Amino acid sequence: MQVKMINDRPVKIWADEVEDSAMEQIANLTTLPFLYHHLAIMPDVHTGKGMPIGGVLACVNAVIPNAVGVDIGCGMCAVKTNWHVADISTEVLRKRIMRGIRKRIPLGKNHHKLAQDESLLPQGHDIDKLEIVKRRQVAILKEIGTLGGGNHFIELQKDEEGLLWIMIHSGSRNLGKQVGDYYNQKAAKLNKLWYSQVSPDIGLPFLPVRTPEFTNYWAEMQYCIDFALCNRRVMMTRIEEVLADALPNITFEPMINIAHNYAAWENHFGHDVIVHRKGATLARKGTTGIIPGSQGTASYIVEGLGNPDSFCSCSHGAGRLMSRTAAIHNLNLNEEVAHLESLGIVHAIRCQDDMQEASGAYKDIETVIHNEADLVKVKTRLLPVAVIKG
Repeated sequence: MQVKMINDRPVKIWADEVEDSAMEQIANLTTLPFLYHHLAIMPDVHTGKGMPIGGVLACVNAVIPNAVGVDIGCGMCAVKTNWHVADISTEVLRKRIMRGIRKRIPLGKNHHKLAQDESLLPQGHDIDKLEIVKRRQVAILKEIGTLGGGNHFIELQKDEEGLLWIMIHSGSRNLGKQVGDYYNQKAAKLNKLWYSQVSPDIGLPFLPVRTPEFTNYWAEMQYCIDFALCNRRVMMTRIEEVLADALPNITFEPMINIAHNYAAWENHFGHDVIVHRKGATLARKGTTGIIPGSQGTASYIVEGLGNPDSFCSCSHGAGRLMSRTAAIHNLNLNEEVAHLESLGIVHAIRCQDDMQEASGAYKDIETVIHNEADLVKVKTRLLPVAVIKG
């Protein structure tokens, strides 16, 4: 970890290098008058919208929708099984399991054709008080249990003992984007009316505590976090059903789940503050976390060490090395496919556009894990067996 002073504010960085555009966003964050204590930048840091992904920002009595992002509640889940991957034939893997998963779970922008059962949605929320959520109630009944696109994935993996694992990366689908965009725009309009000290040019409009807009955003954000968890849980249940149909006597351990796009009230250095994790994972002492690699590389189940300097956080993945456009233009399709096939991985790369999610577009996960050895300890290393991308 290195410490830089930017605008007289300490920034603690666990990355070897930070791209110029991300460093500019970091500098913008240090100008926030309600920034608390310091900024924490994880080893998977890369440029985001307003705030870099892989950033942890603590604020005094303010929430910033763009510091949460639009895929509110996006995160990881994983389940360990009792089946050895070596005992699964290629035919069963490809024709029964992979086809079965694709049949049960819509990918990319696709939704279910029929509305799913309302019992699958989050419970315990007052929907009438949630403006955007209420508006989307019909739509999300077809979105629950769908993967989404971008860097979201379903991956079958094996651990050091050769046992099969299921891992999912997904979020709150279009609901999170609708909520994030709505309150970011509302914050921008209000900040202008308030003659805010925060420059509108940096894309970080905020909502102060005790305003109606803060209360409303916070409630809708919580629903999105719960919806993202429900979404992953539905997908995991349906994958387990596919596996149970294909693999006799398979059993499943309890699901590990952790989000990496959200804000939460937490106590750090003796004060209650709002911690924004945008592409960062909670790593309190003893907390089980998931840090996925890129397509074709290892992923990790980790245990948090509770490092106060990171606000008890760690990376959320490998982190992008190049933009999607740069990856499409610069990476070699044949080389990426050959690499995956040499490892025996059932992969999701079909055309040049898929290079945006190729392993070459991401940082080296082993370096990322090495750089956060003071944030987490590795519990399990998982290697990919088969990948489905959104």
